[in-house]
Amino acid sequence: MTDPVTTIVEPDSPAWTMPLDQIDVSDGYLFRDNTIDAYLARLRRDAPVHYCAESRFGPYWSITRYRDIMKVEMNPTVFSSDGRRGSIALSGMANPEGVSFIEMDPPEHDVRRKAVSPIAEPVNIGRLEDTIRGHVREIVHGLPVGETFDWVERVSIELTTRMLATIFDFPFEERRQLTYWSDIATGHPKDAGPVTSHEMRAEELSRCLAVFTKMWNERVNEPPRTDLISMMAHSPDTRDMTPGDFLSNLILLIVGGNDTTRNSISGGLLALHQNPAQYDKLRANPGLIKTLVPEIIRWQTPLAHMARTATQDIEFEGQTIRAGDRVALWYLSANRDESMIERANEFLIDRAKPRQHLSFGFGLHHCVGSRLAEAQLRILWEELLVTHPRIRVVGEPERVLSNFVHGYVSMPVRIEPQ
Repeated sequence: MTDPVTTIVEPDSPAWTMPLDQIDVSDGYLFRDNTIDAYLARLRRDAPVHYCAESRFGPYWSITRYRDIMKVEMNPTVFSSDGRRGSIALSGMANPEGVSFIEMDPPEHDVRRKAVSPIAEPVNIGRLEDTIRGHVREIVHGLPVGETFDWVERVSIELTTRMLATIFDFPFEERRQLTYWSDIATGHPKDAGPVTSHEMRAEELSRCLAVFTKMWNERVNEPPRTDLISMMAHSPDTRDMTPGDFLSNLILLIVGGNDTTRNSISGGLLALHQNPAQYDKLRANPGLIKTLVPEIIRWQTPLAHMARTATQDIEFEGQTIRAGDRVALWYLSANRDESMIERANEFLIDRAKPRQHLSFGFGLHHCVGSRLAEAQLRILWEELLVTHPRIRVVGEPERVLSNFVHGYVSMPVRIEPQ
């Protein structure tokens, strides 16, 4: 495998010569083929508020600069997250029978979010540390040395699925159902993956709802516990949710707890492999893990965008956005914006400001599980540097065909003997 260069905005990409009105950064193949960065860089330079009139998902605006995305995030009155106006993803693959708290505007959003936010409080993350470390050690010590294996399957999916089962208090032996439902929720029938039809998607998510409804009915009649189902069942703000809203919140929590961490685990190893000087620096100074983790999350940007719907006409950075227009906030682009982030197109594990990124969103929709994601990454790298300090990517990774989940299907690696 030839290692890609660190700066991946290819100067010979057709993105730089294509007419602006023909650029459609919602094309999932640009993400699967790892060519999206040049298109986003072109928009940042030439059309930071860009209108795409025709796409598979209909017309939409792209916001690609860091500061502009922050402005949109801070104005939920005009740029609404309300799922009844439009999905939070351009694909529109939401649950038509309900909305989650991320698909709400204040004050509804704040009330619903409060019910599950204790899971990410520092005291609860502290309680989970030993559990995370136990899972990490079991996974890491079980990896083969000197043999090629799939990092995504053996490490990224396995760790995040174990932690999802923990925070839901889901039957551990059935934990891979959570991964499956996450892939079902974010999949689209026209793409490769587990979803082959809208009917299949609806049927599988109904099965997910049935399983969790049974858990809810058990826990609502038990004393409150620290898992997410018990929190929602006992909170006065969520205990009377409709089945549709319950399913939507389940999808949000499963996808948020799975995809963000899972793809950062994969993307982090790939970034270190592609930047051997940074990997050497990390091995020489494990204390850099504290800045490595947010740099991995910035570099990978595991959710490429979130979408909003304009509630009224507005002049925004020289463009007229109309009421009802769909607006995509490209976090992946913001995290490469060199007007805000110094040397943004380089992977640097000792950044002075490593948390200057938008991978977790900004403002009222900042990811509720960000601390848990960071804890998993930190503990994983603490254990890897002790047990397996040299891991090589030995083949081209297969990337997800999606403009929303920015991640990996598989990645072949080999652990070098010490």
